[in-house]
Amino acid sequence: MKIGLYLGGGGPSPQVLIDQVQSAARMGLDSAFIGQLTSWDALTVGALAAAAVPGIELGTAVVQTYPRHPLALAGQALTVQAVATSGFTLGIGPSHPQFIEGQFGYRYDRPARHIREYLSALLPLLRGEAVDVHGETVTAVGRLDVPAATPPSVLLSALGPVMLKIAGELTDGTVTVWTGPQTVGDHIVPAITRAAAAAGRPAPRVVSGVIVCVTADPDRARAEVAAQVGFASDLPAYRAILDRQGLAGVHETVIAGTAEVVERALRRYADAGATELIVGPIGDPQEQARTLDVVAALRSAG
Repeated sequence: MKIGLYLGGGGPSPQVLIDQVQSAARMGLDSAFIGQLTSWDALTVGALAAAAVPGIELGTAVVQTYPRHPLALAGQALTVQAVATSGFTLGIGPSHPQFIEGQFGYRYDRPARHIREYLSALLPLLRGEAVDVHGETVTAVGRLDVPAATPPSVLLSALGPVMLKIAGELTDGTVTVWTGPQTVGDHIVPAITRAAAAAGRPAPRVVSGVIVCVTADPDRARAEVAAQVGFASDLPAYRAILDRQGLAGVHETVIAGTAEVVERALRRYADAGATELIVGPIGDPQEQARTLDVVAALRSAG
């Protein structure tokens, strides 16, 4: 199982994020995935990091589809891919109605249909092909003038059965969050693998995002997550996956405790069939450093 670093995309400057990618590369991690919310642009930071830090895969987890037209996103993604000598993974997702409607002013209308139509334009564009898509939610006509375009790997954020089916049929896999290893093994992996096999596609990538803290006070770590991002528990897609797991909130998916507890919990993802982990360390600077030491040692041990 590959292990990478998850970067939320915020911070005082893009250079801080690039420095964190550099640290991940020095530790021997496989990748660094950058989040996209309302701070620095993940694709721009990814291009800067790819140019500055060779030897580590870059990715997004994830870029929202509704605000970025497929032609625009394809051009951005191919730009990052062109400078990412160790590979680039484009993680995309429809996001949530609270963001798409409340912040951007778009209708969050039929997200599964939107994603199918979006991918019907995005994927050929990434291959350098022309598109002529006139769907219910997406219109895209034209092509990109990008010589010898090499498409990046594309992942879809998928938790529910419909999105997992789309991910397996059309993309290289999924990137998940707030999902424990049992749910990865019992739900995520079987659903997306069946869909990929039915579509004649290779075994999918299952990239599991997890928040981790090596700490003597795991309750405090979880309470901090609840205070900072507890609102995510009420977003419909996350509420559904939490209910499936019998959990009250996203903070209950945090892996926290001693180095031994953390290592055992992370290994369970590999046992469940996750192909990759992206770890978001939390806590004070000392706790984050200890967390990264454990993660790097686990990766080194294979």
